[in-house]
Amino acid sequence: MNKFKGLMTSLSPHWATPKWLYDELDGEFHFDFDPCPLGGGVDGLNVEWGNINFINPPYGRKISLWIYRAYCKSQIGKVCVMLLPSRTDTYWWHEYVMKADEIRFIKGRLKFGDSKNSEPFPSCIVIFRGDKCGKTNKINECFSASKTKQPKPIIDKHQ
Repeated sequence: MNKFKGLMTSLSPHWATPKWLYDELDGEFHFDFDPCPLGGGVDGLNVEWGNINFINPPYGRKISLWIYRAYCKSQIGKVCVMLLPSRTDTYWWHEYVMKADEIRFIKGRLKFGDSKNSEPFPSCIVIFRGDKCGKTNKINECFSASKTKQPKPIIDKHQ
């Protein structure tokens, strides 16, 4: 058994949002939908999202699908606020996160759920504000792409 197995990976891709952080963001944005609530029950990639969305996606290999979906939803006027690992060396970071209206880096490391320890990765809040001004070309690109292709799969040696 590898004694370092859990150091940079997780046995689960689901991380419960710290209540204080969610409450602070909800006070600012007033969310009306969470497409990936902890515990499941919602296929968030295949349901219609609300107007103001909070997204703490599963942190596994499919995270890019969630970020792509949030980006596309923002192109039609929906606000998408994401809690993400700050993995600035990944394809999805440069392809989608860098198109966000705002990125807020969280100082220190978060304690997710009932964890007594901080997680081994930094986190950030990524905000796609949903302002459609000047984005009409991107709307068409997003919708034509979503019907014909998905983002490139992430093969990340560091995940």
